Amino acid sequence: MEQYEPDRLTPVETAATRRSPRGGRVAMTRRSMLRASASGVLAAGGLGALSGCGIPAAARTQGGVSADDHSAKEKVVNFSNWPEYIDVDDKGKGHPTLAAFAKRTGIKVKYTEDINDNDEFFGKIQPQLAAGQDTGRDLIVLTDWLAARMIRLGYVQKLDPSNLPHAFANLSDQFRAPDWDPGRAYSYPWQGISTVIAYNKKALDGIEVKSVSDLLDNPKLKGRVGFLTEMRDSVGMTMLDMGKDPAKFSDDDFDAVIARLQKAVDKGQIRRFTGNDYTSDLSKGDFAACIAWAGDVVQLQADSPDVGYVIPDSGYMTSTDNLLIPNKARHKTNAERLIDYFFEPEPAAELAAYINYVSPVAGVRPYLAKLDKAAADNPLIVPDKAMQARSRAFRSLSQKEETAYQQKFSKLTGA
Repeated sequence: MEQYEPDRLTPVETAATRRSPRGGRVAMTRRSMLRASASGVLAAGGLGALSGCGIPAAARTQGGVSADDHSAKEKVVNFSNWPEYIDVDDKGKGHPTLAAFAKRTGIKVKYTEDINDNDEFFGKIQPQLAAGQDTGRDLIVLTDWLAARMIRLGYVQKLDPSNLPHAFANLSDQFRAPDWDPGRAYSYPWQGISTVIAYNKKALDGIEVKSVSDLLDNPKLKGRVGFLTEMRDSVGMTMLDMGKDPAKFSDDDFDAVIARLQKAVDKGQIRRFTGNDYTSDLSKGDFAACIAWAGDVVQLQADSPDVGYVIPDSGYMTSTDNLLIPNKARHKTNAERLIDYFFEPEPAAELAAYINYVSPVAGVRPYLAKLDKAAADNPLIVPDKAMQARSRAFRSLSQKEETAYQQKFSKLTGA
């Protein structure tokens, strides 16, 4: 078990901002906003409805539907991403990494922050993809479970390895082989997201927290524990604590986790399940400890010296947000060149210094150290080999499993 005391980062004006290496102000990253999961859709009947009628697939063959590539004549790439999920210049308007890419290649990046919710965005583009139409986007960023669905439905294009030499060479071993895209044939990670145990040292008042079992079973923490509304994180961390592998679990394993969490809910051990609003509870001490996203912890430590984190001996959960090229995208080669660019160490370091999530680029550390030594030394941003080995990913789910598991988890959380 590794326990880390809070880092002393540069103080900033509020808990919702941190300073970049260039002195600008950075809003809380996109993972700090409402993290949309399928549970939210289930509450409204959305995923259940999709499961009932079936989602049309563009193609059931490997590679999806090929599109005519206009990259040679049209020097542009249309890139859709989440808000606050890329580097920003000191004026808060431009993106230095994208400007450098355009200067080098002559390819203009039309960058749009129009992804605010995984399922909402899927609902927006799915009719076009099912109809074999261009969505107007060449590159999109989706969380792994939705990326898996897109690949399964044949909605994204197979990548050309010849356009991705840096991506292939520099991709961290930790992210090379997700079960939903073996060998990264259709996707490359934009950033990694680690799930850990966070705590407020003052609120703990000497109570030791080393594991999920401590959160669920220590009576001294009753009513001061938080878990996440994201199923894969809360269930995955509990599953690890129970000695099960989230990459290889059965229905019975899942039900055992739900039963254990339900017991903690019934006895009042868990104060509540939250989205990102746990950050306020943790900073104020309403939560003594909780399941948390590591990128949030890095940012909270900048303004909350009592915030620390623990990597349990049982391991921790890792997920990814991923770059994909939709079917019928007009500028596939340009999009692949942009993917490859972000796997060069220098732009990868600039991105990591600004948004503070796990860089998927091996060898980024010395480049990041030149920009922000504290970030380079932070294992939540650049995990070492030993920490990487302790990470686990939630296995991909069938459509039937997705529906059944989310219904059980939603009932637990009261969603």
